[in-house]
Amino acid sequence: MDRPLLLLDVDGVLNPYGTPQPPSGYSEHHLFPGEEPVRINPDHGAWIIEASTILDVTWATSWNDEANQLLAPLLHIASLPVITMPPTPFHPSDKVPLVAAYAQRRPAAWVDDLHTPQARTWAAGRSSPTLLITTNPTIGLTRDSIDHVIAWAKALQRPWTTQSDTPSPP
Repeated sequence: MDRPLLLLDVDGVLNPYGTPQPPSGYSEHHLFPGEEPVRINPDHGAWIIEASTILDVTWATSWNDEANQLLAPLLHIASLPVITMPPTPFHPSDKVPLVAAYAQRRPAAWVDDLHTPQARTWAAGRSSPTLLITTNPTIGLTRDSIDHVIAWAKALQRPWTTQSDTPSPP
């Protein structure tokens, strides 16, 4: 089986919004002149690196390549593949066919703050294992959510494999 995907949104996941003050652990960065500051939690970088040991992490965000240019350095992570989204503004359901085309038949965990009914229908109808984690946009990604994704991905591993991917004796 192919390694599962972890598809990450940014706004409402790695950049919480909708509150006057950032949640604990976040710092604000003025990346876009004239716009609200971007809130970043440096722990997210370590969590993404940890998840990348078992999942292939990909940006699924309207930030497109700006996620690599602006966020990856702040999170101290390498550039990630990008599912290119349409120009903003677009309806959140417009992500679904793009995510579906990218995921194809691979297991996929999708972390977003706006999973639409179309996203839920897509996930429920897939023959490949699929996990939707919907974050609270005022809080963003939590350790519990990333632990859930990692545990889900580990459960997909063939039971006869070990960490070194060596078959166990019968």
